[in-house]
Amino acid sequence: MTLQGNSRAVFVFTIMAVLLLIVGYFQSWNVMLSILNLCIISAIMALGVNIQWGYAGLFNVGIMGFAALGGVAALLVSKPPVPTAWAAGGLGILGAGVLTAMVAAAIWFIVKRMRSGGTKNAVIFIVALGGYFLIRSVYDPAVNAIEADNPASSGYLGGLGLPIIFSWFVGGLFAAGIAWFIGKVALGLRSDYLAIATLGISEILIATMKNEDWLTRGVKNVTGLDRPVPYELQLQESEVFAGWVEWFFSSRLEGLTGDARTTVLRDAVIEGSSLFVKLCYTGLFTAVLLAVLALCVLALASPWGRMVRAIRDNEVSAAAMGKNVTRRHLQIFILGSAVVGIAGAMLTTLDGQFTPSTYQPLRYTFLIWVMVIVGGSGNNLGAVFGGFLIWFIWIEAEPVGNWFMGVVTQGMEDGSWLRTHLLDSAQHMRLIIMGAVMLLVMRFSPGGVLPERQQSQA
Repeated sequence: MTLQGNSRAVFVFTIMAVLLLIVGYFQSWNVMLSILNLCIISAIMALGVNIQWGYAGLFNVGIMGFAALGGVAALLVSKPPVPTAWAAGGLGILGAGVLTAMVAAAIWFIVKRMRSGGTKNAVIFIVALGGYFLIRSVYDPAVNAIEADNPASSGYLGGLGLPIIFSWFVGGLFAAGIAWFIGKVALGLRSDYLAIATLGISEILIATMKNEDWLTRGVKNVTGLDRPVPYELQLQESEVFAGWVEWFFSSRLEGLTGDARTTVLRDAVIEGSSLFVKLCYTGLFTAVLLAVLALCVLALASPWGRMVRAIRDNEVSAAAMGKNVTRRHLQIFILGSAVVGIAGAMLTTLDGQFTPSTYQPLRYTFLIWVMVIVGGSGNNLGAVFGGFLIWFIWIEAEPVGNWFMGVVTQGMEDGSWLRTHLLDSAQHMRLIIMGAVMLLVMRFSPGGVLPERQQSQA
């Protein structure tokens, strides 16, 4: 990035920091840290999409599915196994998995060994159909037994009972595995086939998570996931933490005695515990963001990065020079999807629950694409800034809209239909502001706030 580009990046990130500080001062520091943590996770997702689109021009519209795979990883890694559910149908699920692998191996063997023709197709059909009914004969009773096991509180197999931070790596592996499958099918064909494949498989993944109760509890959700940081109640009961808070708020406590001092100190400890937990999340998430960003910068500045951008700019010329375009596209697609999967696991860790119904295309596909486009496609710092800016606008647009409508309707009579309509419509300011931001950026900076430059290293 040129000096001018570096100055621009410093300027826009400074503005972003000021906006966050304004929220902390006028709303609350808890709200500010909540927004900041979600901004960091959104920035990581945007980096994953930027790897695919900005580096190679791969159009992935199934981001929602890869983020959901990260959420599933958080559930399966952190929740302890449910012994009664395993006793009821665990062996049946494992048996169905073994049968599925055997049927797949048989079909693969037939495809490789038999000559093409009607006989081969008929054998494949018979094996697939017979295998399907055989698998269902084992799978269905096991699922019914598991889901009948105390469905109000469990009704699923549970997970591994490991620290949830391991799920961040597992989420990346899950997303990378599905990306490999999609890439082997769709990459190398026309670009619109990749978009169709990612969208379709994303919807299939979400539908599976909503309906396979034995695996994820479906729409009944899973709450109380493990934390990589302390709980607020633990901090509030800690004398050491209370001592830190008392020292930090010494000016507020000065001159107070008795019950008044006790009340103020208790409130300060409660507030401090919430802030401390959010700061711990901020530290963890920032470390991941910086690590991913550093790897992206190094990769883009390497010969590999120059090669993939050359492929993006002219596939025909790159192929004529002996570059394996499809293989490089597969690499990039897997890497970008893995980053999104990691961010998805981080988001579920922050939420503390897994809720399949919350995975909607507006939040986990459209918004992430807006972040990349507004921030600057092909520029890693631009993707990070886009993640911060767009999520900040998405969250703050509604309270700002309520304030704005309140000011506009201040002089109107109470009960006026126009006043009521405008106040009720304030929530839609989010979409209006988002559209306005996109239009302004596309009009005055078509490459994004921090556009890609040929000599850019970020």
